Amino acid sequence: MPVRQRAPSGTPFAPISAIQREPSGCPSPRSKELAVNATLATRHSTLREEPTLTSPKATRAAPTSGPGSGPTQTAPSPATEARRSQLTDGPHEPLLTDSLTDPLTQLSRFLARLSFERDDPLAVGDALRALVDAGFDRLPLPGQGRTLERWRMLGAVAERDLGLVKLFEGHTDALAILAELRADAPPSGSRWGVWAAEAPEVRLRIQRREDDVSRHDEVDLFGTKAWCSGAASLTHALVTCRDSADRPQLVAVALEQPGVRISTRNWHAVGMAATASAEVHFEHVRAHLVGAPGAYVSRPGFWHGGGGIAACWFGAAQMLAHTLHAAAKDKRDSHRSAHLGAVDVALDSAAAVLRETAAWIDRTPRADPIRPVLRTRLQVEQAATAILEHACRALGAGPLCRDEAFAHCAADLPVFLRQSHAERDLAALGDLLAQQEHDNLGWKL
Repeated sequence: MPVRQRAPSGTPFAPISAIQREPSGCPSPRSKELAVNATLATRHSTLREEPTLTSPKATRAAPTSGPGSGPTQTAPSPATEARRSQLTDGPHEPLLTDSLTDPLTQLSRFLARLSFERDDPLAVGDALRALVDAGFDRLPLPGQGRTLERWRMLGAVAERDLGLVKLFEGHTDALAILAELRADAPPSGSRWGVWAAEAPEVRLRIQRREDDVSRHDEVDLFGTKAWCSGAASLTHALVTCRDSADRPQLVAVALEQPGVRISTRNWHAVGMAATASAEVHFEHVRAHLVGAPGAYVSRPGFWHGGGGIAACWFGAAQMLAHTLHAAAKDKRDSHRSAHLGAVDVALDSAAAVLRETAAWIDRTPRADPIRPVLRTRLQVEQAATAILEHACRALGAGPLCRDEAFAHCAADLPVFLRQSHAERDLAALGDLLAQQEHDNLGWKL
């Protein structure tokens, strides 16, 4: 079965942040583009003009070459620092400072204190930075005995905000990919994306560097990559491209280099707007090979990451379910109770399949995970879709208009769920089943 790159672990979605409105109250498409491009231009001009700064939190020096190489990070502007100071109500708590408190509890407490503008891509990027600086991105790697813990932490961030988890999942997926493919460790404090959506007419190309000082894994990157979530807020990315023999290849690239240009002219999203997906143009940009040709999609972790996306969908469904539960407790009626009962059935079923699949991955980390993960994604997708419908029908327009978290989740979730390929994924699952013998279907208690 042909596999579309970055299909399970995320086709990037992107954003519009602060948008002007016409007198009618409708967003102006031109004002959207101008607002986002102005924001991105300010961000990158600030980064390039300010003096370099070595972070006191760095635990090791950034390598001068390898996946994390590139220009050193720059000192943030006073405006940026002021925005970051508003992220939480108190000092950041590093991960595992309290050995008696489990990481999920610490993360939940941190998220409860995290404050940012959900509509602002750069504010969401700063929230990602806060999570990284506090160490919450050091999730257990999938397939090493703690996959469920990893998925629970992804779900917790999703319950807080889907725009934030889109960037957080991409960053943590990149760290897992670098580990699985035995690449160099990323620099301390770096923030990564995984940009692997490919269109036949728009592909990146690489060619070997010809100078005498380059490492054997260094290449030059040319072309355009679409669907680059969080482009203005990240320091590095893992990017799929094609080599001179037209073989698929993954490379790591530092984004603060000459020759990297970001464009949002084709981005008009409303749901998942704050992920600020963009087209990124590369012209003679240094990158580093990660793994052998084709290794990105052939590794088991490709589908393990796809299960992590389902955990994000589950976290969003949890948020909707909790809102409905609180309303049902406050005012009981048979209409709300019926919807709450349906939500309980859907959410419990989704939780059960996620737990079962995580345990299966940990028991058989090198086994072919396509069928169990594909089935899990489809089950969680169906559950999340049903929960969104039940919550909205039970609660009416009130929370859609007056509850910021609920309204954002209701707008973002349908877009995020389209990282599933709907009936195409159902057909792919059916094709896999049709190839199995009766005794191997696994339809048993």
